[in-house]
Amino acid sequence: MGARFFIRIFHLMGVHIFQLMGVHIFHSVIGDCWPPLHALQGMACDLYAGCVKYDFDQTVERRYTDSIKWALYPPDVIPLWVADMDFVSADPIIQALNNRAKHRVFGYNRPPQALALALQSRMQQLYGWEISGRDLEFLPGIVTGINIAIQAYTSPGESVLAQPPVYFHFLRDPVHHGRLLQDPPLVRNGDTYEIDFDLFERAITDNTKLFILCNPHNPVGRVYTRAELETLADICLRHSLIICSDEIHCDLVFPPYKHIPIATLSPEVEAQTVTLMAPSKTYNIAGLECGYALIKNQKLRNRWKEYSYGIIPHGNIMGFVAALAALQDGQEWLDQVVEYLLGNRDFLLKYLSENIPLIRACEIEATYLAWLDCTDLGLGENPSRFFLDKACVAMSDGEEFGKGGKNFVRLNFACPKIRLNEALDRMKNALKNG
Repeated sequence: MGARFFIRIFHLMGVHIFQLMGVHIFHSVIGDCWPPLHALQGMACDLYAGCVKYDFDQTVERRYTDSIKWALYPPDVIPLWVADMDFVSADPIIQALNNRAKHRVFGYNRPPQALALALQSRMQQLYGWEISGRDLEFLPGIVTGINIAIQAYTSPGESVLAQPPVYFHFLRDPVHHGRLLQDPPLVRNGDTYEIDFDLFERAITDNTKLFILCNPHNPVGRVYTRAELETLADICLRHSLIICSDEIHCDLVFPPYKHIPIATLSPEVEAQTVTLMAPSKTYNIAGLECGYALIKNQKLRNRWKEYSYGIIPHGNIMGFVAALAALQDGQEWLDQVVEYLLGNRDFLLKYLSENIPLIRACEIEATYLAWLDCTDLGLGENPSRFFLDKACVAMSDGEEFGKGGKNFVRLNFACPKIRLNEALDRMKNALKNG
């Protein structure tokens, strides 16, 4: 009882004060009677989880903070476009950044060993995936990783495979680097999307070297099943394609769906795969620029190092600090934000069904992005322009996502529910008033 009381006191002062001060001080006082460090951390985690309730209904002014999301449009526009959240970050992340800033020295740095260990632990815990520190290559972000993969594993004139509608960097960046794009589209089936595996395989030629997978999928919200991933992987293995798998939304999955990293299917698939992940989407810390590639195959890893040499910086000190704090102490925030996003998702779908039924929303298995079919509204090929001009609501234009994006918009619902409600009311009224 006394031990728990002191743990609580020090934990309320801050996670890192407890870890750095509490353990050593208490060990010096009561020696071998004190439980081991891992037990202390678990105890502190339980107490922390019990005393923090995050308020995602809180509205935070972002317009004058150089936010890309909020700076692009005039002040009367509600921005629901670029994929970041309008939520305050987790307390342990903020506290860790504050503690690091108090050190006041920000020289060149390396990725902390504790971060690699935390990632190893997380991959094992979530997916039963054994990785080592040498498998990790840290990045400023996932788009950087996609571009390194394009240049490391293909040559100018060779082909890259992607499946639209999909995040525009999958489609534009290969062409920017002088590669050819092969883009067999996903197939609409009711309110969801499926892979036409025959179409996918027919698109592959002897010139095709790289497949860029998006799972969970942006923008259609799919979480691919094991059977789907196995079929994709089998095709890629038979054609000797390297897989670059963007899995940045892997922690933002709604029940009952489960994310499966494609590299975990088998040692053979793992050896052909570069997996891209980041805490940026998960914990809303994209501005701190910290992502990573998981590359088990040493030859692929060596190619990666060769093409990133002199281009990828040492890393952002604060990005590493935030990532470590998120992985060690951010689960309570993550659990709560996924629950809140699930509520927003359900509210959005219900609102559209009852008030704007001509907008057809795709099923959203993951991400905080809704892929909305506005065809039946008869607004022309660019409904995003109508809603921007008439409703002052900014959403992403579906055509940015390639084939199958015409007459669609992508809506980001990671915001306080009151803001989402206001945006939907504006859209409804704009349609009513023409």
